[in-house]
Amino acid sequence: MALSKVDLANQVENQLPQSLVADNVNFRNILINGDMSIAQRGTSFSSVSAGNGTYPVDRFRNNMGTAGTWTISQDTDVPSGQGFATSVKYDCTTANASLSAGSFLIFEQQVEGQNLQYLKKGTANAESLTLSFWVKSNKTGTYIAELYDNDNTRQISQAYTISSASTWEKKTITYAGDTTGAFGNDNGASLRLFLWLAAGSNYTSGTLNTSWNTTAVSNRVVGQVNLADDTANEWYITGVQLEAGTTASDFEFLPHDVNLQRCQRYYWQQISSDSSTLRPVAVGSYIQNTYIEWITQFPVQMRATPSLVSPTVTNGYEIYRAAAADSFNEVLLGNSTQYMAFLYNNTQVSGTGGQAGSIYCPNTYASSIAFSAEL
Repeated sequence: MALSKVDLANQVENQLPQSLVADNVNFRNILINGDMSIAQRGTSFSSVSAGNGTYPVDRFRNNMGTAGTWTISQDTDVPSGQGFATSVKYDCTTANASLSAGSFLIFEQQVEGQNLQYLKKGTANAESLTLSFWVKSNKTGTYIAELYDNDNTRQISQAYTISSASTWEKKTITYAGDTTGAFGNDNGASLRLFLWLAAGSNYTSGTLNTSWNTTAVSNRVVGQVNLADDTANEWYITGVQLEAGTTASDFEFLPHDVNLQRCQRYYWQQISSDSSTLRPVAVGSYIQNTYIEWITQFPVQMRATPSLVSPTVTNGYEIYRAAAADSFNEVLLGNSTQYMAFLYNNTQVSGTGGQAGSIYCPNTYASSIAFSAEL
């Protein structure tokens, strides 16, 4: 009797070494872009001194308040022989040796709740989590890695030590499962990983909370060194992986195209002027003599309806039609969904209704068109 496809598949699996079957788990890393390889917004950001809008690489952002001034960049300094090509580097350019009570400096990533349901948080079967990463700094001492439950205002912190100055070290931290407070099953920010680099007394004056509990601010970052206390200080990180269970597996390297598409769910840099040649954005048309419009389809479904990220730049955009370029200063967002956006300019162009042309960012201007659905 002929075997069905299911029977054949089961027969083949049963003949495989069990270690191979057990290890065949795709996307075990809860975090995205942990190898720091995708950087759509740029590769270096200088004079960073406040706010949470700097993404040195995709999905990881800097979050800070009054903790020195920094250059934050994608770097090629990586642990030898581990398969990594890039890291993130923090370089202190203006020190702050005396932090204010509310000072903080954090490298963080946020995770959608619908990607976390298998952790069974808020039940008796809640999964433990293990964080692993490679880190290097000339500033030795104690650092804090915190998991923050955004849905239930709960958190847990664990300390790790950089022991040898300017030496790549692998760190592994395990967090117990939390039987209180389920993650929302939606596309909102449910879990946040905070890798602290500096913290004022508001966050350090209590006792470090090493088990899941309702957030008490003073217990979050007790013992944290101040990376901002000297302009000689640097901090590098790569290979960040957060996974279910109590042991750390080898870092999960994904194909570049898969990693890029996962990042594009949250941010898509469609075009910028940093190319050495002109790069078409789309085909637009003159609906009227002073009105152009075009439709952009996103490469993947975005997390939510995105916002347009496009600076106003004098003559920063052009539509090339009828052997001539018509410059304009800004791109406007009309209707949009998670799949596509309608863009236009209706005040700064002059052409002939019915004509069409390529829309691009000239390489002599700091212009760009991107879409953000970040958490």
